[in-house]
Amino acid sequence: MSSDFKATAGYSIEEGNAASKNAYHWAQKTFSTRKGKPGEPAQDLAGGFSNEIRFGNERLGIGSDGIGTKIEVAERLDRYDTLGYDLIAMVADDLIVAGFVPTNLSNIIDVNTLNYEVVDELMRGLHDAAQFSQIAVTGGEIAELGNRIGGYPGAKMNFNWCSTAVGVLHPSLERPLSGANVRAGQAVVALRSPSFRSNGYSLARRALTKAFGEKWHEQPYGQGEAAPQATNNEQLTTENATTWGEVMLAPSLIFSPGVAAVLEAGLPLHAAAHITGGGIADNFKRVLKNGVGAELDNLFEPLPAMQQLAELAGISPQEAYLYWNMGNGMLLVTDEAQAEAVAETLRNHGYQAQVAGRITPEPGMTLRVGAGELRYEG
Repeated sequence: MSSDFKATAGYSIEEGNAASKNAYHWAQKTFSTRKGKPGEPAQDLAGGFSNEIRFGNERLGIGSDGIGTKIEVAERLDRYDTLGYDLIAMVADDLIVAGFVPTNLSNIIDVNTLNYEVVDELMRGLHDAAQFSQIAVTGGEIAELGNRIGGYPGAKMNFNWCSTAVGVLHPSLERPLSGANVRAGQAVVALRSPSFRSNGYSLARRALTKAFGEKWHEQPYGQGEAAPQATNNEQLTTENATTWGEVMLAPSLIFSPGVAAVLEAGLPLHAAAHITGGGIADNFKRVLKNGVGAELDNLFEPLPAMQQLAELAGISPQEAYLYWNMGNGMLLVTDEAQAEAVAETLRNHGYQAQVAGRITPEPGMTLRVGAGELRYEG
């Protein structure tokens, strides 16, 4: 990846991965403090975004994340009821790909100056997302930090919002999912993402600002008359958005209930990948262990908004599949004979899912998409 593109994107996936690996190295040095005691972490699950902690026979998962710069879009539109879906999706879906069914969440809102109405709207959305995902919000804090917190000028409240979630290992699993059991010949099932989720927003905002100026969020998107303002997760989508601001605010679909249903049905699940920053190429390779690779020739098509944004940003399909999910929010690895049953179970629970490809004995990843064949080394 060129240094010019890194400058355009506003961040480097390689440097982020290196920093995360180093941070985990330091964190892992603390695991010995709980050895043989309640809360002992697993030592062999490096590479994921959540980890296992043990309380006797009970095995829990814990993970933390935030919404990131998507918050600025909400500040621009003065609309905050959808962000709760993004907050839960980032942690709940990180847990479920390791086999942990999310149960509880604690959150912290850091603000410059408190605005009661904005916080009420944020928490109402979080309530709705928690109901959807069957999570209890059992902790939180609001911290007023003055000029330590910035954001879109003139917004009612500038803020940052992060959370930590815990979940319990599904009883059908002997150990967390890590990719250790992925083998050549297994199948890959894709779940469609109807939005950008909470990833790649630094690049997106830079591209939109360059194309349309500082008020890019007011720029019309799509055709036809303006639709009534959407008021919940089901209504606001990239399909019915009438401005680029609404496109970028469309909330994340939370996949954890669907994956939990697959486990509940007793269907085999060998690995799963939550497609966030780094796209398919960076996220899916985390579970391609044992020297295997993947051929994905039936992925969901990129959202039209993603294709348009890639053109505005002047980036290639190879790079776009590194920074955005390109219409695929999660990939599951299952037995070939059960792949269609997995997809059907997901569809029965309201998700769009399809068999997308297979695991290969050779390392590396090949994506056959509308833009051509994209190859990523292992």
